[in-house]
Amino acid sequence: MNAVAIKSAGHAEEKFVWLDIVRQQVGSLRYGVVQIVIHDSQVTQIEKTERVRLDKPQKI
Repeated sequence: MNAVAIKSAGHAEEKFVWLDIVRQQVGSLRYGVVQIVIHDSQVTQIEKTERVRLDKPQKI
């Protein structure tokens, strides 16, 4: 699991910096999950779990 901690933002343009991080994490996945953790109505953490899928072996 890959987790990114988010600090509270004070400026309006910094409030949605987490959205760019989520987009980056989703864009780097083929298979997996991106979770957004919220405390007191603020995004505090973003977690990415990536899965590696193997092709099914072919029968001969």
